[in-house]
Amino acid sequence: MPPTIGKPAPTFKAESTIGTIDLADCKGRAVVLYFYPKDNTPGCTTESQDFRDLHGEFLAASCVVIGISRDSLKSHENFKSKYSLPFPLIADTEEDVCNLYGVMKLKNMYGKQVRGIERSTFLIDAYGTLVQEWRGLRVPGHAKEVLQAALSIG
Repeated sequence: MPPTIGKPAPTFKAESTIGTIDLADCKGRAVVLYFYPKDNTPGCTTESQDFRDLHGEFLAASCVVIGISRDSLKSHENFKSKYSLPFPLIADTEEDVCNLYGVMKLKNMYGKQVRGIERSTFLIDAYGTLVQEWRGLRVPGHAKEVLQAALSIG
């Protein structure tokens, strides 16, 4: 069952480029979880760079940014290094976190149905409550919109 705005965000422990991340350890700070389909693809690269470019402003708003896809840790480490991403990337290869947040969808790719991540972002407040979500979003301007939302809950 996907998370509900105004209710506690689903907690998890998952492997990332900085070791195990336990969402419960983030209490006291807002958290942005952005789910993206694949490392090194045009939209995902742009989205990650946009979050990177605004990372200082997210930190100033006491907000943690975490990227999540089904790629491996090795792929994430290369992606993070290549684009100087200053935040962790979770390798959700078993789709555990994706399923908790209800982001796995059937999508059409070149006329074929494929199962993949629907580009989605979730904003969790310092108390662990889901305050906003964006699903099936467009990349241009998205990171700025998330930052504005994060600033408004601070």
